[in-house]
Amino acid sequence: MENNQIKIIILAAGKGKRMQSEEPKALAMLKNKPFLKHILDTIKKLDENIKPIIVVGHKKEHIKEVFGEDYIYAEQHEQLGTGHAVMSAKNAINTPHEIVLVLATDQPLVSKETLERIIFTHTTKKPTITLATVTVPDFKDWRAGLNHFGRIIRSENGSVKGIIEFKDANDEEKNIREINPALYTFDAAWLWENLDKIKNKNAQSEYLLTDIIKIAFDQNKKIETVEISNTLEAFQPNSKEELETLEKLVV
Repeated sequence: MENNQIKIIILAAGKGKRMQSEEPKALAMLKNKPFLKHILDTIKKLDENIKPIIVVGHKKEHIKEVFGEDYIYAEQHEQLGTGHAVMSAKNAINTPHEIVLVLATDQPLVSKETLERIIFTHTTKKPTITLATVTVPDFKDWRAGLNHFGRIIRSENGSVKGIIEFKDANDEEKNIREINPALYTFDAAWLWENLDKIKNKNAQSEYLLTDIIKIAFDQNKKIETVEISNTLEAFQPNSKEELETLEKLVV
């Protein structure tokens, strides 16, 4: 498949509140470079012709000021969750596309190789959804920063049937070590037909993109996973302390 059939959506509307900053999280710095710049540079290495759609919200003018007009921006007027953020990007996509890849701005270490693997898996196995997963040995030391991630729920035959957010998980589910780094590839037609089925019945009262996994499972759709071996790629700093930890871990 030609990469012009792939649309990449970067969710960058979040605040940096827990970073003790008034800036958007997209502008948090790692190794003297904003989170969002790390991701944009990686996408450029993947294919410089791909123009990602950046979903902005909090202090959107500042993000546009930093990154300029070379990108497509979509605005999430209210922060109602990741599913709502992806829906906010739909109208900014005005060209034919078969695949939608979604990632978050606080994943600065996601590699070109991981994006290639998830796209390759999706184009060759042709599932409805391909999602990245990470399996950790424990949530100790720096991996404590991964404990708030959603857990991958699998059926008895090993297929993915859903993702449970940490805040909604029971004790047994919190012990699951396969976690969701929030990196997905979707069949575009299916995504746009089903995205509005997401409800906000969860601890955050948000429309969460993770709920679309269960919708696909309930429709008996094929869901593939790609295991990320380098756990650091999944690390999404959620506080100033976690960002300082990541700074020390990155060579």
